[in-house]
Amino acid sequence: MRIGIGYDVHRLIEGRKLILGGVAIPFEKGLLGHSDADVLVHAINDALLGAAALGDIGTHFPDTDIKYKDISSILLLKEVKKILSEAGYKVVNIDSVICAERPKLSPYINEMRENIAAALTIGKNRVSIKATTTEKLGFEGREEGISSQAVCLIEKL
Repeated sequence: MRIGIGYDVHRLIEGRKLILGGVAIPFEKGLLGHSDADVLVHAINDALLGAAALGDIGTHFPDTDIKYKDISSILLLKEVKKILSEAGYKVVNIDSVICAERPKLSPYINEMRENIAAALTIGKNRVSIKATTTEKLGFEGREEGISSQAVCLIEKL
């Protein structure tokens, strides 16, 4: 068994959709990025790749490649699952947290869990997502951006 950790941050800007866990969340701002900038899925991707010592999402899906422009991070997660499978690993579980002052994310967490579990072909009971604020401290508290952290466990097939 192997453990991985992932972390991602994106800036909030006007004129973009807010996508977290593959869910479009109604909000006046979205996250800036080459892809859909889904910080939750990016952190999960990095945790999974890191657990297998296979680099990170920037290595596999560089932001200099036009084919990843505005791509769904859920599609990238499906690719990460393939990469892990080819290396002989399967996902055991994921635990993650999203740090955002607003919007309130609890109404969307179940759908996020379903999206991530489906992309990885694992049970929803193996995907944990929590949301927290930073009590108005730091860039998340000032609503300049959103961050996410993820930890995962993988095992050899």
